[in-house]
Amino acid sequence: MINSITFQICALVYMLLIMVVYFSKERINNIENKIYSCTMVVNLIGLVFDIISVITIYYIPNSITNLIFSKLYLVSIVLWLVILTIYIFSISLKNEEKKDVIKSIAFVCLIAFVVLSMVVFVLPIQYVNEPGVIYSYGDSTNFVYGLTVLFIIVWMIRIFSRFKFIMKKKCIPILFYVVLGFITSIVQKSNPQLLLISFAETFCTFIMYFTIENPDVKMIEQLDEAKKQADKANQAKSDFLSSMSHEIRTPLNAIVGFSQVLSEDDSLNSNAKEEVKDIIMASNSLLEIVNGILDISKIESGKIEIVNQDYKFREIFDDLVLLSKARLGDKKLDFRYTYDESIPAVIYGDHTRVKQVILNILTNAIKYTREGYVEFKVSSIIKDDICRLIISVEDSGIGIKEENIDKLFSKFERLDLDKNITIEGTGLGMAITKKLLELMNGKIVVQSVYGKGSKFTVSIDQRIVKMEEEKSVELLDTNIKEKDLNTSGKKVLVIDDNKINLKVASKLLENYKFDIETVDSGNGCIDLLKSGKSYDLLLMDDMMPGMSGIETLHKIKEEFSDFSTPVVALTANAITGVKEKYLSEGFDDYLAKPINKEELKKLMGKYFK
Repeated sequence: MINSITFQICALVYMLLIMVVYFSKERINNIENKIYSCTMVVNLIGLVFDIISVITIYYIPNSITNLIFSKLYLVSIVLWLVILTIYIFSISLKNEEKKDVIKSIAFVCLIAFVVLSMVVFVLPIQYVNEPGVIYSYGDSTNFVYGLTVLFIIVWMIRIFSRFKFIMKKKCIPILFYVVLGFITSIVQKSNPQLLLISFAETFCTFIMYFTIENPDVKMIEQLDEAKKQADKANQAKSDFLSSMSHEIRTPLNAIVGFSQVLSEDDSLNSNAKEEVKDIIMASNSLLEIVNGILDISKIESGKIEIVNQDYKFREIFDDLVLLSKARLGDKKLDFRYTYDESIPAVIYGDHTRVKQVILNILTNAIKYTREGYVEFKVSSIIKDDICRLIISVEDSGIGIKEENIDKLFSKFERLDLDKNITIEGTGLGMAITKKLLELMNGKIVVQSVYGKGSKFTVSIDQRIVKMEEEKSVELLDTNIKEKDLNTSGKKVLVIDDNKINLKVASKLLENYKFDIETVDSGNGCIDLLKSGKSYDLLLMDDMMPGMSGIETLHKIKEEFSDFSTPVVALTANAITGVKEKYLSEGFDDYLAKPINKEELKKLMGKYFK
């Protein structure tokens, strides 16, 4: 008798071990896992019925107990076939189809199981009980054999009809089980004494655990899917931020541009000029908020990059001094600044990010200091070919409580909001500063006495490119005047699909005495060049319908091999890294909207001095 149930006992032990491991692990709560759990339970019950039926045939043949357990064993096979059918239909459905369709399939299968089980119980069954050979046969077992073949045919039809919806890693194991079941049925029918059906079921369930239904594998699959969805969401967010940047900056360009023009209009009275000045300040505040949201989103999505190149730090220092003085407004602050002349002439790093970090700290110092001073110092420590920039910004402002210093670098965190409710800002500046410094392997130290002031010290290592000291240069932007530039009679073409933007650009360029021409599309620009017209400078928007600025530039360079006119990307797309993108596409320079007068002046000085 033991020889007759050796396979079943081994299968039972394996099944118990697998179930202990499977049900003790954390699992994904989805339809396929639930169905697979049912196959394991049914298989275990079937093994128990099979072993008991063999034992009862041996010890109490032709008894009602033997008949019941034999029939229950056959019914368990039918149930296993039905559950596996539901499983195959489940993996062949799209996710959005599963919830409703599986309910219908399960209902039909349940009715089929009840009917088929009744047939199994009604049909007769006989037994063979000889030395070393114990098994059942008859119409009931033949009916189950026939059902097995029928179910296998249904599985094959379903798999091949929905092959493209079934993942290869699931389709191949299932096909293997189908072939195994078919072979086992034939062998069992030819050699009924082998009792392979239960063992084959267990083997299929066992292999499924190690291939397509392993909880660890399923969790990894879910994590991979979650990562893909997160990547898609990040891309969608990036696309949205790019679009939002463009949409917000376009009207801001008109507000800032026309306000800058009005601020220099001598016909306005002093009150009107003050109001225009307020408009410019409010617009700049809004622009800072937009820039902060764009930067923090890019940092969090991992899309921000540090772009290193050679640069002159003295030029960055001069720009920061100018921008800080402009931010002082009506505040009667003593703004002090010193620069260590021993800093190398040319260093290597991401000058844009270095400038942004320092500007964020300076802006905060000015914003939260009502009276007294703001002191901006830059020194250096040189070792081998590395220059460690030591930047400190000290103020006599409101200071920070010791317990709040760590909160300073949290997103959207504004300290002492009840006292500083009138101060504009989102609380993003210092969070961005900390993240950028981490990307550049820099450090920041905060010292503060609440009510007396603060000191921020930043250290950033930059590689030395050129050690030669240069003579101190004057602040370029304060010395250049429109009248000093060689712009009279020079031709400038502005390409933009937005009429207001064309008007803003024309107004801002009027003081340079240019011969200004405008066109509202890339095709219009190309038509003008084809007509024989030539220009000394092209200011071109990128986000234009029909043909973008990048596409227009590429087409110009294809059709005009001798084209050498400087082309500047004039765009509201000002997200991180976009300047480098435009330069790599062939533009000579980049000017962000809203157009800043000082940046425009610097650009004109570059091409028309």
